Amino acid sequence: MDHPVILFDGICNLCNNAVQFVLKHDKKKLFRFASLQSDFGKSILIKYGLPTDNFNSFVLILNGKAYTKSTAALSVAKMLSGPMKLLYGFIIVPAFIRNGVYNVIANNRYKWFGKKESCMLPSPDVAARFLN
Repeated sequence: MDHPVILFDGICNLCNNAVQFVLKHDKKKLFRFASLQSDFGKSILIKYGLPTDNFNSFVLILNGKAYTKSTAALSVAKMLSGPMKLLYGFIIVPAFIRNGVYNVIANNRYKWFGKKESCMLPSPDVAARFLN
């Protein structure tokens, strides 16, 4: 893959908003996207030995390596335009603490932010960046 790929929960409102945020701040158009539920997403999860039935993790595929949870999110922030890059500074916080916070949000995301009946459909201007 020539571009970093973000795998996200396609029915999660929080996750979809995060994708929209990345699209807005990815001025270089680096990222490609796929839902975890898609055939493409599942094939990537299998390739990297990640669960295909648990969509609680945000996954970043970068340079042939899979990053999950807070490490994935902070790595994406590092590659965005503007002050979002500064969020990467939180990488110094031990992963068990970062992922503890991540897990609380991930486990409550449907309750707090809601969910869709089906995966989002990208708008025509960004559809080519989605790998489903």
